[in-house]
Amino acid sequence: MRVASAKRPGEFELIRRYFAPLAAATPGALGLGDDVALLTPRAGTELVLKTDGVVGGVHFLTDDPPDQIARKALRVNLSDLAAKGAAPLGYLMTCALDASVDEPWIASFCAGLAADQAEFGIGLLGGDTMSTPGPVSISIMVLGEVPIGRVLRRNAAKPGDLVFVSGTLGDAVLGLKRLRGRFPAMPKAESDHLIDRYRLPQPRLRLGRALLEEGLARASLDISDGLIADLGHVGEQSGLAAEVERDRLPLSPAAARALDEDPALIVDIVAGGDDYELLFTAPAAARATLADLGRRLNLRLTEVGRMIEPSGSSPGTVRLLDGQGREIPLARRGWEHF
Repeated sequence: MRVASAKRPGEFELIRRYFAPLAAATPGALGLGDDVALLTPRAGTELVLKTDGVVGGVHFLTDDPPDQIARKALRVNLSDLAAKGAAPLGYLMTCALDASVDEPWIASFCAGLAADQAEFGIGLLGGDTMSTPGPVSISIMVLGEVPIGRVLRRNAAKPGDLVFVSGTLGDAVLGLKRLRGRFPAMPKAESDHLIDRYRLPQPRLRLGRALLEEGLARASLDISDGLIADLGHVGEQSGLAAEVERDRLPLSPAAARALDEDPALIVDIVAGGDDYELLFTAPAAARATLADLGRRLNLRLTEVGRMIEPSGSSPGTVRLLDGQGREIPLARRGWEHF
């Protein structure tokens, strides 16, 4: 258990020292000296809003580095903007901090936010700080913009659409397992890769913008609850079912090795969540253009399945198929809080 090494500053001194600098380049934040922020979207655009929280012991381990906790809290929200094709504008944040949080923890936390603000071109607009008996909880609301009427949604998939995912799947859930003591013989480089993918999601903002601007995707979301569950959301919203081919799943060398050694890990890879990669559907005619886009972005884009009519099944049904076209039974299909 983490124990605070020094008393932290009071609320307003905390804001002045650590949070106000994060808002310095965001005029609408009003220097964090007021109770509200101001934001005017550009002409021809509309706002995209998203809020997501992370809780100690649920979304991060309580002894994770504070800067990485901050970055994960921001990135999981940016990932949702990416899935909509939105450009980030700013964010609001509420921090509920327990007695174990001291000033060095806060300094590291804010340094992590500052690094990601610079990387993703976003600034703090405001928020709230409060005390809690625990655990530490961080809630962020991000705001982005898209051209009016152009946002990528879940409900626009068509029968015959191909299903694509970015990056690799399953790394984050395997990284959490590694942090909890699994895979003790795993080579350090592979272990570090998996842990990094758990702690630091990669919001695919450039991909999301390209999919929107080039008209390549029909339906889109990010994979937070697991491939099967999130593709099911697309199917349910679009009135379709889907099939995914197990042999097409994009895996990192670390995940592929772990799966070879324990085939039962396929459930974690497709249902474990925390990938924060983009899942989108596109017509077959877009295959070559998407391959070119992946090369331009230096990002792996993989066709993993297709959308189908839900004949004999309910909309939202997703079947995972082996190399012979047989359904692979899954003990669970995704992460659920309740």
